[in-house]
Amino acid sequence: MKPCWAKEKPPEIERRIKVNDGAYNAQFEYAQNIITTSKYNVFTFLPKNLFEQFQRIANAYFLGLLILQLIPAVSSLNPVATIIPLVFVLSISGIKEAIDDFLMPVISSLTPLTTIIPLVAVLLVTAAKDAVDDIQRHRSDAQVNNRTSMVLRNGEIVEERWHKVSVGDIIRLKNNDFVAADLMVLSTSEPHSLCYIETAELDGETNLKVRQALEVTSDLSNDHAKMAAFDAEIISEPPNNRLSKFDGKMQLKEQTYSLDNEKILLRGCVLRNTEWCFGVVIFAGRDTKLMMNSGKTKFKRTSIDRFMNKLIIGIFMFLVTMCLICTVACGVWEAVTGHDFQVFLPWEYFIPEAKGSGSTTIALLVFLSYIIILNTVVPISLYVSVEIIRLAHSLWINWDMKMYYDKKDTPAKARTTTLNEELGQIEYIFSDKTGTLTQNIMSFNKCSINGKSYGDPVDREGNPQDVNENTPKVDFSGNPYAEKNFEFYDQELLNVVEQGEQQVHAFFRTLALCHTVMPEVHEDGTLEYQAQSPDEGALVSAARNFGFVFKSRTPSTITIEVNGATEVYDLLCILDFNNVRKRMSVIVKKDNKIKLYCKGADNIIFERLAPACADLKELTMHHLNDFAQSGLRTLCLATKDISEMEYAKWKIKHHAASTTIENRDDRLDEVYEEIETDLELVGASAIEDKLQDGVPETIANLALADIKIWVLTGDKQETAINIGFSCRLLTDEMEEPFIVDAESLEEVEQQLRTALTEVKEAKSGSKSDHVISNGATTYNGATASATVNTDAEMFGEFALVINGHSLAFALKPELEGLFLDLACLCKAVICCRVTPLQKALVVDLVKRHKQTITLAIGDGANDVSMIKMAHIGIGISGQEGLQAVLASDYSISQFRYLERLLLVHGRWSYLRMCKFLQYFFYKNFAFTLCHFWFAFFCGFSAQTLFDPYFISLYNVFYTSLPILVLGIFDQDVDDAHCVRYPKLYVPGIKDVLFNLRVFTWSVIEGLISSLILFFIPYGAFVYSVDSDGIDKADLQSFGTVVAATLVVAVNLRCALDMSYWTGFNHFVVWGSIIYYFCFQLAFYSEAIVYDYVGTSFEVFGNPATWFTMLLTCTILVVPMVVWRFYQTSVNPTLSDRVRLRQRMRKSKSRGRDLTVHRQSTFRRSQRSIRSGYAFAHQAGFGELITSGLNMKERAKEIVTTPVRLTKMLRQNANHVPKKSPTTEGLPVPGTSRSEPGSKQPSPRVSKNLEEPKKSQSTSSVDSVSRPEPSHRPEPSPLPQGKTIFVERL
Repeated sequence: MKPCWAKEKPPEIERRIKVNDGAYNAQFEYAQNIITTSKYNVFTFLPKNLFEQFQRIANAYFLGLLILQLIPAVSSLNPVATIIPLVFVLSISGIKEAIDDFLMPVISSLTPLTTIIPLVAVLLVTAAKDAVDDIQRHRSDAQVNNRTSMVLRNGEIVEERWHKVSVGDIIRLKNNDFVAADLMVLSTSEPHSLCYIETAELDGETNLKVRQALEVTSDLSNDHAKMAAFDAEIISEPPNNRLSKFDGKMQLKEQTYSLDNEKILLRGCVLRNTEWCFGVVIFAGRDTKLMMNSGKTKFKRTSIDRFMNKLIIGIFMFLVTMCLICTVACGVWEAVTGHDFQVFLPWEYFIPEAKGSGSTTIALLVFLSYIIILNTVVPISLYVSVEIIRLAHSLWINWDMKMYYDKKDTPAKARTTTLNEELGQIEYIFSDKTGTLTQNIMSFNKCSINGKSYGDPVDREGNPQDVNENTPKVDFSGNPYAEKNFEFYDQELLNVVEQGEQQVHAFFRTLALCHTVMPEVHEDGTLEYQAQSPDEGALVSAARNFGFVFKSRTPSTITIEVNGATEVYDLLCILDFNNVRKRMSVIVKKDNKIKLYCKGADNIIFERLAPACADLKELTMHHLNDFAQSGLRTLCLATKDISEMEYAKWKIKHHAASTTIENRDDRLDEVYEEIETDLELVGASAIEDKLQDGVPETIANLALADIKIWVLTGDKQETAINIGFSCRLLTDEMEEPFIVDAESLEEVEQQLRTALTEVKEAKSGSKSDHVISNGATTYNGATASATVNTDAEMFGEFALVINGHSLAFALKPELEGLFLDLACLCKAVICCRVTPLQKALVVDLVKRHKQTITLAIGDGANDVSMIKMAHIGIGISGQEGLQAVLASDYSISQFRYLERLLLVHGRWSYLRMCKFLQYFFYKNFAFTLCHFWFAFFCGFSAQTLFDPYFISLYNVFYTSLPILVLGIFDQDVDDAHCVRYPKLYVPGIKDVLFNLRVFTWSVIEGLISSLILFFIPYGAFVYSVDSDGIDKADLQSFGTVVAATLVVAVNLRCALDMSYWTGFNHFVVWGSIIYYFCFQLAFYSEAIVYDYVGTSFEVFGNPATWFTMLLTCTILVVPMVVWRFYQTSVNPTLSDRVRLRQRMRKSKSRGRDLTVHRQSTFRRSQRSIRSGYAFAHQAGFGELITSGLNMKERAKEIVTTPVRLTKMLRQNANHVPKKSPTTEGLPVPGTSRSEPGSKQPSPRVSKNLEEPKKSQSTSSVDSVSRPEPSHRPEPSPLPQGKTIFVERL
């Protein structure tokens, strides 16, 4: 929120920059290169924090009460007791005299002290907590803003902190430097001013991308004098959040040069494989595309906070109703009795003498007085306690060693203290993929060569073994180029390589030659590969470790070393990868023999094989299916011998296609098709996109907790689906995924409606016999009956996969409802090829239309907008910078810790907060309503039953510690059982522990308790006399008896709510009761001159007091004990059953599952279980390599014409073609594999309700191969049938 006095800057239409001209650029007031994720500064903290705090209705409510208490006709104010807190709050010394002269005792005996102190306390505690949170943000901001860069100043390169960099400055970067701002590349150390960047912090991808400077600026080289004299003017688009697009132009010496995204380095990128680079700042600070994608810091409140705001309104209406009753009764009493009784109780001087007007005036004043007296139904100490409890919950998260990642010395961190209980109510998780679910590290695991599979470890007898820490690894020590971190477990493959097996050599030679990897030799002689995708890097590294080392390349040659012997191949042509071809090839020549090496998706390669490979294809296909069972990403490899004549004819066609202006890409693809035929199959590779440790188990367990997980990733569809199966988001028990990939609004709508119709038909068809429920929840977010139906899962769950371009249409207002309906009926949703903004829009869609709590988790800057949009944002402090962590509410170092964060800390926080609130409202209604019953015995005069100091200290000292201990330490089951029984999390999702029904029951219980607390002592003492016949039923004694009974009863009631007892619990419960009696005896003694002096000794010395107290507490506590024993014994919850198991301390044996699953009658998926092929998801370095632009040897040649990277300009990574049997890389879900060329239906058309027999057979197979989660729910510790929530395997 901008200050009202600040001059609003008009929106930018275009940006004009003069290089090295700070004075000219300053007139536009462009943003400085400083980022701010904090909410406050020194000047805005007090007003902004108070504004936010008074958005909480309770705070505004108590401020209004304080104002009422300062009105002399309504309240009395003890000058000495009031001046101290007022001076403390307002710091105005002159108020004392005005208060002393003006505020006189009139009606109420309560002082404003009862409201001022708690109000100031809650404001100060909340402000201090917010300040601590914001100080952490300031420190994080300072860490980033104080990074250093080398900036050109007055012709010299000087070191400057990032926050001092301005638009128009020239910055010098060196290898591995972070880019400080959005820069236009001027010159680099590489040939033709190329540079390589890693954009992991922007899009999560660790593969390198290429940028190139204009030819006219590349001449500046590393000459500081030329840089200082460079005076170009740059005109560009205004700041925006489009990461993949930039439009601008540069004017230099009356010439205009076009600028696009290939000339721009964005903040957050890292310079790689480039010695140095110069760039001029275009956008800085908050105007950078990185920060524009970050969104604004929003003030987040929990659902309990929002519900509390509504409750405050309801309670206030209840309070007004009670006050109106007292007001009417007071008016009647004053008119009937009080007017004629003024000799004993005279009216105040300002009250009219007439009966009617006088009674009315007194009644109106009494209304306001009762507002003050009965306001403790919602004491402000409630919010003080809530803030303390939340702070403690945050510390538990920070101190949890089970979420500490020792490899990086990174603990979990609660970056906010206001959202903890909401961690126990998450229903939708939106997760990034790369770096969040995966490590973005590829490893070569298995392969199939000439019909034989390699990679499975076996023992000496040839029996397969599971890979573990003790499994022996292949020894590559004989290879000087072997990588230390490369692991392979099948010694036989290395043996056949050493034996010179021809087909095996052809396999690894293909991997070593067919790629676009760039080699880099460090000063220490270490060979490192820079790959366009980690997939390619893994395959080339595998060839290297098996003795086929890719050493170097030039525009026309590739050099490899095979078992110590150098082989140089002439590189004739690279047939690069794109999303339509789904393959790449290289044509090389050696020893006058021309050969084509090709790798690509299995179905693409199989369609182009020679007929003689039919048998080998069948064997390889079998191996591919085995690899896919393990979730590996597969590629097929093939070769072809080409004659000189055939190549010469083809080369002419290739040259013509590559030089055409129109439809160049299509023409090239047609030419590539001609030569990539009659291939000879070599084998298949299988690499693993390594998931983070524990990801499959975490997702499986969260799914059992009825949490829906949506994956929002920028990766291609095949990769996303493959990872979905690997991490158990997609399972073989599910029906075939719905694929939404249309490219027009009408087609997207048709696909969504078709899918939604099929899901509804399937579910409605099963409802005639069964209720679709899962405990107390259904997957579409609606609340279902608490009764568990053991036949709940009649059919397989559904999954939805939607591409980014289709999602753009699905998020439009006319389709968003349809999309959401379908997505919420699916167990898993995967959105691939999505932009950062689309991620945020998907989260916002669910937030707006579903009454549920959302969580977003990611590790890169492209996830920031999603993290800020969700109710809870979690940043993973991984390898991709700190942007996600800086924007998050919580940070963890591994995805697997999310399970503990939600199922343990989140559940405990929600449980504790609900218990706390339920008990707090009970004890305060029991306390406050005693005043209401007393009103019927005091002529509705607003006389209080209790001592005013008791009213002030009741919630602060007498009953505060037990409930704080309950709210901070209580746990119904331990952390291990919280994880083992994920269904324990379901009550939080359904918000069953604190809702309107629970609150109403607390009010009713408090109402009944107040009746018992008041009328039993009243009956016992109303006619009581001492031994001398003197009446003992005075107000002070009666109030003391009721107060003592109240303190004992509510503390015993708190003890009943405690599930986790320690010595500390005993100390605070019994200590609070003892403290009350000790304080009363001391405070009412003769040592302290007070109105109640001697009352305590008189009351507590009377045996009738103790008998009355025992009788009242028994009537209050015993029925609750009986009711809870009955509920636990007859109708136990899952929590009760697990707690019983925990107490019994029996061995955790596996019993039979309570849930009986039926086979699906819906047609099972006939999809191939083939994993997505491993390959770069965008065009590689093919044209760059063959052009020689990145080769230093060729760069020395004189180039007379400008060089343009046409391949980089025409990348179409986001384009996903329409599916067809001949172009789809991933086998079509829902179809069985057939020979190449056979017609198969698309996923959208093939789903139907036929073939029940095939469905059943497939189901049985799927059920055998289904992976089990590591945290498998245990059977019930009580007899079957006694349950509310049923565990489900």
